[in-house]
Amino acid sequence: MSVGEFAERVGITPANLAVLKDGRAKAVRFTILAALREALDCQPGDLLRWETADSAGA
Repeated sequence: MSVGEFAERVGITPANLAVLKDGRAKAVRFTILAALREALDCQPGDLLRWETADSAGA
């Protein structure tokens, strides 16, 4: 599936999808997380990981 088609399925722009993919997002709405989960047929834990301030480079 193309990036454009995936973004459309999730309900966000390809640019915002790139922000999520690159780890530059500061927050994610639960509705977007649910749409990502549904489009990818996975669990939320497959999409998220915890980073401490030290490991995130902050």
